[in-house]
Amino acid sequence: MAKTSVLDVINSKDRVNVCAPMVRYSKLPFRELVRKYNVDITYSPMILADVFKNSEMARETDYSTNEADDPVVVQFAASNGVDLAAAAEMVAPFAGGIDLNCGCPQKWAIQEHIGSYLMSDPEAVRDMVKTVKGRVNIPCSIKIRVHPDLKETYEFVKRAESVGVDFLTVHGRTRKQKSTEPVNFEGIKLVKETASVPVIANGSIFSNKDAEEMYERTGVNGVMSARGLLQNPAFFAGYEVPPWECIEEYVRLALAYGTNHFIFHHHLMYMFEDIMSKAERKTFNSLSSIPAILDHLESNWGLDVTKLV
Repeated sequence: MAKTSVLDVINSKDRVNVCAPMVRYSKLPFRELVRKYNVDITYSPMILADVFKNSEMARETDYSTNEADDPVVVQFAASNGVDLAAAAEMVAPFAGGIDLNCGCPQKWAIQEHIGSYLMSDPEAVRDMVKTVKGRVNIPCSIKIRVHPDLKETYEFVKRAESVGVDFLTVHGRTRKQKSTEPVNFEGIKLVKETASVPVIANGSIFSNKDAEEMYERTGVNGVMSARGLLQNPAFFAGYEVPPWECIEEYVRLALAYGTNHFIFHHHLMYMFEDIMSKAERKTFNSLSSIPAILDHLESNWGLDVTKLV
């Protein structure tokens, strides 16, 4: 079954809530979870286009989906149009959009000329968007950061628009800024006011209050959250902390999909961060297997594993 076009979703609503691409974390079980709590669009983790194109193992492990996983954007990191378009063609029948990562600030990504390196190479981004648009018939977007000089951001966006980029996501920090530094609302607002396509804002969205401030100060079409949803997958539905049924549902989904211990444990560590006492967190965070985690939740939180099957 064909996926819903993410552009159709964006255009059909005044505001859209989006779950960000997150390495390791925005996989199928978590995407399914947040959809139950007022998330409209989800993203796959960032996938390396060249590896995905060349490796059957990567194609089997990096992206999995099903009918309920809709709408979903598959995000790729790439340095050239050949790799990006080839990978995009492979997933197009199973995705509602393709996104090019231009924001990953990690050193290894910059060394590979992918991620936020691309913020200094607008022509490469323009060429990649143009190539993908010529090869697939689903929306193609880019996820960018702002530049220290916002004139560069304006010119960057205009180049992408000139070849038909369908929408933009803007992280309101430069590639060198830390996540603890304030978001540049003016930079996001500039992109929204000058772009002819929908704009989604990203950066420090931890609550509906944060989302409301972003809308008021920038006028964007949607907001995207990463760390906020990791800590509280239900905040878009109005919960200040994850309700127990949300945590319980994550456990059910993760077990059903065969999530490994590392990811299972870390998701729960994030969710319990503001709920468990410091002493309990210390014990919980040291658990070294899925059975040990389940035992702890059964003993301390009343989890009934038999009801999850």
